[in-house]
Amino acid sequence: MFFPTWNKYLPVIKILLKRSENGEQKLDMNKSDFQRAAGGKKVKFTFSVTLVNGRPQNADDCPPLAKDLFTALQGNDVTNKFIRANNIVFTMNNDFQLLIRNNSPAQPESEEDPPANERVLAGGDTS
Repeated sequence: MFFPTWNKYLPVIKILLKRSENGEQKLDMNKSDFQRAAGGKKVKFTFSVTLVNGRPQNADDCPPLAKDLFTALQGNDVTNKFIRANNIVFTMNNDFQLLIRNNSPAQPESEEDPPANERVLAGGDTS
């Protein structure tokens, strides 16, 4: 029911997912898009669901609106890889704002070779 609506917003969601590594992201969406997709049915448009490694926690409690978002995310190669590698919280509020928060632990910085001048100090004479 909401899958085509989420696909409309997917290009922006893709960008916000990448930016979520630096902090919470917010997407303002059009209320009428979702009301039209609901087809006049009374639907709760708010939700808050956590995806851990691409799988929703408490999947039984997910509203159809959230399930269709996850289906759209899983159907795209880029977003599917991202959600499988991260812990993401999606929240939609009454103002039709989608909040995206990345709760993944920070990746440890890779240890690179020390600069040449440090090698000289640590290793002694280089001549």
